[in-house]
Amino acid sequence: MAAGEAAVLVVVATVQGSAPRETGAAMVVTANACTGSVGGGHLEFEALRVAREALGHETTGTWTVRFPLAARLGQCCGGVATLAFSRIDHGARAWLDAAVACERTGAPFALLSSVGATPGTQLVVTADDARGTLGSADLDSAAVALARTRLAGAAQGPALVPFAAGERATLLVHVERPDPFPVLVFGNGHVGRALVQVLGVLPAQVRWIDSRAGDFPASVPANAEVVITDAPEDEIAHAPSGAYVVVTTHSHALDYAVVENALARDDLRYVGLIGSKSKRAQFERRYVARDGSAEKFARLHCPIGAQGVAIRAKHPGAIAVAIAAELIVAREAAPRAPALRVASH
Repeated sequence: MAAGEAAVLVVVATVQGSAPRETGAAMVVTANACTGSVGGGHLEFEALRVAREALGHETTGTWTVRFPLAARLGQCCGGVATLAFSRIDHGARAWLDAAVACERTGAPFALLSSVGATPGTQLVVTADDARGTLGSADLDSAAVALARTRLAGAAQGPALVPFAAGERATLLVHVERPDPFPVLVFGNGHVGRALVQVLGVLPAQVRWIDSRAGDFPASVPANAEVVITDAPEDEIAHAPSGAYVVVTTHSHALDYAVVENALARDDLRYVGLIGSKSKRAQFERRYVARDGSAEKFARLHCPIGAQGVAIRAKHPGAIAVAIAAELIVAREAAPRAPALRVASH
């Protein structure tokens, strides 16, 4: 938008049967680029074609296209996916900044579009604010009430809602409840470096922590922040509630200090330590002897990666894949996180 370009937002609005992606999966398509995915394969190829044709013809508004995956696209999953397409241009600044702010703070919001309306209009609704418009004051008022009802409940993802408010309309109501995935990786050795690369293709926010400045690579994935500190264990105090902690440092003493600080908190989703069963047993004896409880220590994942995928290889890349798989398992098993808060000292 800042560059004056238009884009098309493509969302999986409904799914019947088997499909490559779940409802809510989305991508943003411009004339020369694409971010996100609605499933790859022929479905995504067709979605890109539709979106770019709309950009070329300056099509406005929001519209839907039904894709029978077997009959129309020859995809063996065989279900039906309905995709919603919304052209987004400079007028989106009325609501886009509000949506970005919600994403950054973890606040739930709803993005509403009037299907078939021309020109294209969108409305972002939160519990206490609304930005943008669907084209008329009556429709906006009724849509805000609908959105807040869905936000107050358990609704998640998109829904096509037949709606009457002065004039009949079908609304695409997409409730987004940001689910942050903050991961603290301690250690920039072989496994730490491999793990940060693997996390680079996941929707994670990574803080990569070590005291050895010279061992960080020249470039890191876009979702990783390098933290150089002489006291890595102190970073635990600043970790957001619901964070995932992975300990892969070069020092057993530092490993223990980070683990001890992490287990002192009861609001972290995951604490993992690289090492063998004997290292775990050694750390547990020391932890209990220092007035720690065996129940608290039981929260520690060590050997790390054992609950992710059954990988016996000890190559750093293989270990990193196993750790990442375990983080995904832990994330999917946990209740959806509330808005992040920063822990105090």
